[in-house]
Formats: sequence, C-alpha cells, structure tokens
Amino acid sequence: MANSKPLLLLSNDDGYQAKGINELIKALRGEADLVVVAPDGPRSGASCAITSAVPVHYEKVKEEEGLVVYKCSGTPVDCTKLAMHTILGRTPDMIIGGINHGDNSSVNVHYSGTMGIVIEGCLKGIPSIGFSLCNHASDADFSFTLPYVRQIVKETLKNGLPYGTCLNVNFPDTKDLKGVRICRQTDGVWINEFAECNHPRHGGYYWLTGSYKNYEPNAEDADHWALDNCYVAITPTKVDVTAYELMENMKSWNFSLD
Repeated sequence: MANSKPLLLLSNDDGYQAKGINELIKALRGEADLVVVAPDGPRSGASCAITSAVPVHYEKVKEEEGLVVYKCSGTPVDCTKLAMHTILGRTPDMIIGGINHGDNSSVNVHYSGTMGIVIEGCLKGIPSIGFSLCNHASDADFSFTLPYVRQIVKETLKNGLPYGTCLNVNFPDTKDLKGVRICRQTDGVWINEFAECNHPRHGGYYWLTGSYKNYEPNAEDADHWALDNCYVAITPTKVDVTAYELMENMKSWNFSLD
C-alpha cells in the first residue's frame, strides 16, 4: 500500500465476518489504508488474553485497493500483536477495535476484547480507539454511528493522544443522538452473573449472564449517564493502573517481619 494515506489497523472480538467491523471498514474506507486482522470467530470477553499453549496462524481473506483483510486463529490481542510483528510493513498511524456488538462502558472495559486491542495498541505507543454500540444483535443498525466514527478518528489523528492513553467510545442504541460527551468511567458492577442449569446425565452447569448495577445513575459526568441520555460517550482511558493516591499512605505501613 502507498504511504500517502494514514495506515489504520482494525480488529475486533466478534470475528472478521461480523457486521460491526464491516461497518467500521465502510466508515473509514477512502479516508485511510486499512488492514484488518481479526479473529476467525467470536472472542467476546477475551480482554487482554493471549494464546500461549497452542500455535497461532492467520490467512488472507481478501485484498482490494486500500484494504487487506486477514482472519486469525487467536485472540483479539493476538491479532494485534501478529499484525505488528509479521503482517504490517510499517507502524500503523492508529489501531482501532470494533465496532463492537455490545456496550463496553463502565467496568466492561476490563472484560472487553475490543478494548484489549486498544490497550495493546496503547502499550505500543500508538493512538488507539475502541468503538462499541449498545446492541448485541448480529444485524444491529450501525449506520448512524459512522459519521461520528469518521470524525472521531480524524480528530484523534490530527490532535494525537498522550502516551499511555487511549479512547473508549460507546454509542447508545438510538438514531436520535444528542452529540458527544467526554466522560469518566461509571462506578458499577455486574451481579447475578451465572444462570444455573441441569443436564440430565452430567449434573449442573452454568451459563454466563448477569445484570449491571449502576452505583451512580445520576452522575452526569459518567459514561453510563451519557448513554442513558442519548449521547455518544468518549472515555479517555489510561493503561497505567497504579494507585498513586495510595502510595504515600502505604509508606507508613509496617512491613517488617521483626
């Protein structure tokens, strides 16, 4: 590919055939050269997982002007690492995860394979963005998100991001968007996380389920409030998870074994 346009590396955790990543391609086609390296099937909830016990392989699916698509047997982070190590001929100008089928606001950032891609890019010092729509359906309508995707990518390419910081962008599932809000992560937690079932020959088993408990539903500076009120939520996210506010306090703790 020619170097006259930005080079964007795209991946996801829903698989290379998912509608969301193909809508992302549609949004950015012509704005940049696109290389897609995405899992060969769904990997939702993979977070920052990597494959270490079995080999990882990839295969080119198609190549067109300004677009190359590969599928990979590994996790979303494997896709990102492999693309950087083997597939790309130069460092991408940006790494993008999504568009995810489902909400990745609040604590979901810690479970999300989409954000695993973004965090991996951030660790490599590359501007990185994750896009998610609050709709899990395989045929979800992403059309109203695409102008925002293009504009957010353009602005981020123009302005850059501080080292160690990436963007977590979530769209409410409505065409009646009120605009964009810059938000913090909502304080909340998942509860009732498994449904217990019974197999007639093998005993009990469990399906992952759950409901989200928002500890601060009226916090207007938080991402969940923005989504509940029809705004696009952009949450700047840091990969340094050090609790700096606790460090000085801990110096007075007694760790002596005497």
